[in-house]
Amino acid sequence: MQRFFLWENDIPLFDPAYGDFKPYIDLYLPENGEDKNPCIVVIPGGGYGWVSVQDEGDKICRFLNAHGYAAAMLNYRIAPYKHPVYLLDAQRAIRLVRFHAADWNIDPEKIGTIGFSAGGHLCCMTAVCYDDGKPDGDEIDKASCRINTAAPCYAVTTLDKNVAHSDTRKNFLGGKDDEALAYAFSTENMLRDDMPPIFLWHTAADDVVPPECSLRLASALIKRRLPCELHIFPFGGHGLNLAAGTPLADQWPALYIRWLDHYNR
Repeated sequence: MQRFFLWENDIPLFDPAYGDFKPYIDLYLPENGEDKNPCIVVIPGGGYGWVSVQDEGDKICRFLNAHGYAAAMLNYRIAPYKHPVYLLDAQRAIRLVRFHAADWNIDPEKIGTIGFSAGGHLCCMTAVCYDDGKPDGDEIDKASCRINTAAPCYAVTTLDKNVAHSDTRKNFLGGKDDEALAYAFSTENMLRDDMPPIFLWHTAADDVVPPECSLRLASALIKRRLPCELHIFPFGGHGLNLAAGTPLADQWPALYIRWLDHYNR
């Protein structure tokens, strides 16, 4: 594992009042000897108030490596930062991986994201908010932040206050009850015809982020005839990561790899 800061200097929207944390990725490369591996940017959850680096970061990256995928765990800025800082960090992580693709033996056309809980919301943002490179900024900013797969897991896909996890919504909005911004960054309202395929899973028993989040996004995708796969498992609460030992939900990693291989192998 190697660590790379998203910006060495001049971090956009950096506020020293919030501490000296610099967002970074931890890069995990598989030992498979293959040329140009696909890469998944892993986005842990934590309600935009902390980052679950171990359970929803390191564990997921090692799982991906075991299946021949490179992985980059994103440790992004959190509250009191607010939108658009989280999205800037996620987009920069994708650009950084693509910029260094040749150095890191990664296929620049096979970069995806997976995110958990609030990290799943950020994963959704990467699926609908992207460009082919920014004309200003440094050389890394000129790389595209477009992805080719996205997997929001037990994700806060919407900021609708009737459904969304309250702390995720509050932190994303900077503590303000901004209904216009909440609507604008609820994924079901942001779909685009050229977005990547989506893999969703949730448990029916999740009492922290309701499964309606995943159901709502899947329904919107299906209505637009956009590719998605959805699994709702009957048992297990929130924050399951690989769901080891949770009946039926423990199938999701194998289902995800099968889906991922379809688009990358």
